[in-house]
Amino acid sequence: MMETELTSKLKIKYPIIQAPMAGGPTTPDLVASVSNAGGLGNLGAGYLTPEQIRNAIRDIRQRTDRPFGVNLFVPEQLSTSEETIAGMNDYLNKYRSELSIAPNPSIPKFTESFEEQVQVLIEENVPVFSFTFGIPPLDVIQAMKQLGTVVIGTATTVEEAKQLQAAGVDAIVAQGSEAGGHRGTFLKSTTDALIGTMALVPQIVDYVSVPVVASGGIMDGRGLIASLALGASAVQMGTAFLASPESGAHEAHKRKIISSNEDSTEMTYAYSGKAARGILTDFMNDMRFYPGTIPAYPIQNVMTRDIRQAAAKANNPEYMSLWAGQGLRLAKDHAAAEIVKQTIDQAFVLVKSFSSLGVVEE
Repeated sequence: MMETELTSKLKIKYPIIQAPMAGGPTTPDLVASVSNAGGLGNLGAGYLTPEQIRNAIRDIRQRTDRPFGVNLFVPEQLSTSEETIAGMNDYLNKYRSELSIAPNPSIPKFTESFEEQVQVLIEENVPVFSFTFGIPPLDVIQAMKQLGTVVIGTATTVEEAKQLQAAGVDAIVAQGSEAGGHRGTFLKSTTDALIGTMALVPQIVDYVSVPVVASGGIMDGRGLIASLALGASAVQMGTAFLASPESGAHEAHKRKIISSNEDSTEMTYAYSGKAARGILTDFMNDMRFYPGTIPAYPIQNVMTRDIRQAAAKANNPEYMSLWAGQGLRLAKDHAAAEIVKQTIDQAFVLVKSFSSLGVVEE
């Protein structure tokens, strides 16, 4: 056992949370495998329809009787002109031509209904509800807490963490700039709040009283012990699980994870209109020279979807969004349960080595 305030609250054995990576990687198999291994599996459900979420939750429950979480995206105000959208659509047509798909596709609705997604989580009485990109209406947080659901928000600055605590969350994920995928930043920032995990975690810990989860660049037992030393109550690991057999990431994405280095990732707005860290691709490179304005999230995300899907079918990673954090040289293609076990085993070895240092107070 490795007990912290948060492991007790979540009723899990180890302070390891598998990051809720939306868009396919967090299959029910991955979620259940991590939970069964003593961590907290997490379904990234931001892009799923309410019915898909319900089916996934029931699938997870078929595979585990342990706690697990479901993550949603808090909706944001859209402010993008028709002219900006039309300009981007024209520009994207050259990629569609290269991938032999139709130009100017009709753009479907930009997001699923957050209210309907939340309703499914309430009806299914999920053990843990986490969210990203903001703070949901307070009645949503209260409804979850009344059911006994543990509520976890995401912060990239101390100020965001303070606002989450004021809204009544039970724990806060401190997302450092090393983290793969989308930034959880929701207060206005010109820099996307790119504070590193090691700097961010102790600062948030000092300013809030709820448990803090360290996220970003944590890949093994060393990252776990370092995070606990900084005052975190658990770690959230995403890239560490991306190449596992249970992950739903595309095989080309998995190969890139295993073969890339710590300097292979960049922050980009190109795929979704929101800052996100991923392995550098031709698409990211080319979009740097786009003369217009990239439509805001989630509009750009929907506009590039047909390109990303066609690229995935063609096994062409250069047009896919290959989300990954800066720890990716440490990624392994081991089974999820093995990754949890190795992380904990390494952490215990480290604790023993510290206790044998023979530090004596003067």
